[in-house]
Amino acid sequence: MQRFEEVYEVVKLIPKGRATSYGAIAKYLNTGARLVGWAMNAAHGLLDVPAHRVVNRNGILTGKLHFESPTKMQELLEAEGHTIKEDKILKFKEIYWDPVIELDI
Repeated sequence: MQRFEEVYEVVKLIPKGRATSYGAIAKYLNTGARLVGWAMNAAHGLLDVPAHRVVNRNGILTGKLHFESPTKMQELLEAEGHTIKEDKILKFKEIYWDPVIELDI
């Protein structure tokens, strides 16, 4: 699906150690957050799409059940230096990556 590919291209630009939200990507692409979520669910198995860096607007790991195991998303984020507590990235606002700002549209 073409729109999924557009989502993947944005997600590939999220730097290691940063994270963003479904809504931020949707705003950048002028689409809906649900479409971004569907794209992330379909991204598993695509090695070059860091889907673990996309969470909900509060930093909650809402997509964790779509990974190989229920803890894989958290493990990937922790490997990049994030602290996760109760399925939420602590200090999410500090590491938040906004494509509208970062990609300077």
